Amino acid sequence: MRTLNVKLRRDLWTLKGQGLAIALVIASGIATLVMALASLDTLRLTQRSVYQSQRFADVFAELKRAPERIAERLIEIPGVAELETRVRAPVNVRLPGYDQPVTGLALSIPDGRQPELNRLDVREGRFPDPDRSDQALVSDAFADAHGLEPGDTLAIVIDGRFQQLTIQGIVLSPEFIYQVRPGDLLPDYERYAILWMNRSTLAAAFDMEGAFNSVVATVSPGQSPGRVVAGLDLLLAPWGGAGAYTREDQTSHRYLEDELTQLETIGTALPAIFIAVAAFLLNVVAARMIRNQREQIAVLKAFGYGNATIARHYLALAAVVVVIGSVAGLGFGLWLASLVAELYQQFFRFPWLEFRLRPQVVLTGIVIAGGATLLGTFGAVRQAFRLPPAEAMRPEPPARYRPTLMERLGIRGFSQPARIILRNLERHPWKSTLSVLGIALAVAMMMVTGFQVSAIGRMIDVQFRLVQKQDFTVTFTDPTSASAAHDLRGVPGVLYVEGFRTVPATLRHGHRSHRLSVQGYQADGRLLTLRDASLDPVQLPPDGILLTDRLGETLGVRAGDRLQVEVQEGARPVLTVRVAGLVREYIGIGAYMQRDALSRLLREGDALSGAFLAVDPREAERLPRVLEDMPRVAGVTGRERSIRVFDDLMDRSILVITFFSMGLAGIIAFAVVYNNVRIAFAERRRELATLRVLGFSHGEIRFILLGEVVLLTLLALLPGFLIGVGLSWLLTLGLQTDAYRIPFVLTPSAFALGAVVVLGATVLSSLFMLRALTRLDMVSALKAME
Repeated sequence: MRTLNVKLRRDLWTLKGQGLAIALVIASGIATLVMALASLDTLRLTQRSVYQSQRFADVFAELKRAPERIAERLIEIPGVAELETRVRAPVNVRLPGYDQPVTGLALSIPDGRQPELNRLDVREGRFPDPDRSDQALVSDAFADAHGLEPGDTLAIVIDGRFQQLTIQGIVLSPEFIYQVRPGDLLPDYERYAILWMNRSTLAAAFDMEGAFNSVVATVSPGQSPGRVVAGLDLLLAPWGGAGAYTREDQTSHRYLEDELTQLETIGTALPAIFIAVAAFLLNVVAARMIRNQREQIAVLKAFGYGNATIARHYLALAAVVVVIGSVAGLGFGLWLASLVAELYQQFFRFPWLEFRLRPQVVLTGIVIAGGATLLGTFGAVRQAFRLPPAEAMRPEPPARYRPTLMERLGIRGFSQPARIILRNLERHPWKSTLSVLGIALAVAMMMVTGFQVSAIGRMIDVQFRLVQKQDFTVTFTDPTSASAAHDLRGVPGVLYVEGFRTVPATLRHGHRSHRLSVQGYQADGRLLTLRDASLDPVQLPPDGILLTDRLGETLGVRAGDRLQVEVQEGARPVLTVRVAGLVREYIGIGAYMQRDALSRLLREGDALSGAFLAVDPREAERLPRVLEDMPRVAGVTGRERSIRVFDDLMDRSILVITFFSMGLAGIIAFAVVYNNVRIAFAERRRELATLRVLGFSHGEIRFILLGEVVLLTLLALLPGFLIGVGLSWLLTLGLQTDAYRIPFVLTPSAFALGAVVVLGATVLSSLFMLRALTRLDMVSALKAME
């Protein structure tokens, strides 16, 4: 056994290049798995921990105004464990030195102390003094965006009244882990603020003394949240209740869940692809590497070593490579996972992170990648065992030579080295096929990572250039007369105005339901154009409702079906509306009608919730502040800013893992091609030396070896593209959430990325082999064992 241990050390040193390449494949596969799943587990564990420790509510309700005495009846609703009333008020924020309009939401807290539900994590400073009316807490995201600290001042306009406030503390809330303005899909920390003020201060400023307009509650264990929702709706309806809803419909939680679901898809799909590809490649490479040692296996058998002993020796050789790759992959993956989790914490405002790596994640990667390597090794050794030692010590018999297809077809014009390459590929079809398939999988992996970058670009183009063409969107504090559109048209710099109406509602079809706002748009509008699945324009029907395809799937409806629309404002009518068709949007979900048709169903006059504006580009910088200073204007959103925010969202979420995965895929691609070159050289070393003795030049020898590798790479591009298309399509099926859907679109850049990286890996690997070819020892290579 000591002899075999010496041989093991020598083999490891001799095969260090190939072994390192295999270890890189293992490390890349495991690193991808650990990075994705450990960061996902960390975010999930952190979410549960934050929700529990900060007592995040289970049920929420908003209303117009109710006297505080009603709270005594609300707490008696069956299933309610704990309930808290509060005041919430929209505000406009003014910051010194910042000329863009800032909107926000002010929430009440018990004077000078923590609320019982949705408790706040104080990052800096402290709670407002209970007897002070000029102090407030601000959200951590808004403070970071503007560099605010305790002691700084800001001004707010609340219910038309100006008030100066001092920032007493910077806080995080489980209610705003995803801090987004109502009606928006993407967070804009610079222009949307959350403030917390003493209950007495906010109630006095918003005319809510002795009253409340918001309720949060927790549900007793084993009780149904739906029962609590129904009870709140019944009691709050006379007081202008806008419809209670559970945590699943709470804005921050819903978007957080969507993002984590999408991350889970990426974190499962990409590592699964990487590990599966790595397993296949390792099997092939390990088998070919060990097969080249058939003569050594025969010598060991001739000296009396048993099959089991020899098998353990070669399995130990593979195991060392697996251990090196696994340890490197685990360490690198943990580092990447912590980096990804920290990046996500900047986007999702968690107070802390609880990092976790499940042992089964690491074990799964090691078992799959390592098992494939050991299986390939054992298969190759097992084949060698079948041969008697005397036969195995001879070189493999030459292939059965016969005229090749090229010769039978009479194709001429190729040089002798070129004919050698083509003959070798045809006479070893299985080996050539496996080489092509291995390189093709490397191409496909690069395509999958490049595909996501292309798809996100398409999302932006469709949503913000084909569907939404307005320069600014203005929202009003309350439904307003259509005359407000005329006021907007009179603002210098505004070129065109289209009013819209939004109505909060719950859509029901059978047992399925979804809470959102029905959008009423101008029939002949030019600034917002809905699109079908082919991205052709869709006209709003004179009656009926259009749904986005994602919403249609959620509700299980098709064109012609009937929907129940439960309006959550005003008289709260329950309407039955026909589904006129489905439209395609990649960001968000929606339900759309003609504004006139929606007004008729609501039995109201021509009211507006906001307007789309086309403006003079020269006035685009100053207009937001001018518009926000107008009466009844709650906020102004610019399309170009939305695009920048969306880019930032993608950069911090999907593209983070994509770019890391792209680098790891590039490592795998290089390792695969490099192993192909090394093994091809080892298998043809004797043949190449023979050709040198027969008078072939160094250049011709290089052409034969490297030309074959380049030809295999070129042959692998087309199947690699096809596999990449299939994998990309499967990936899009899992990346479907309410927040956004990744479209199945492959641009030339995705194909080019796969081709360029693999061809580059081929060139780089070939450069490494040039030195070995130059130093080829013809005498030792031509020695044959007898």
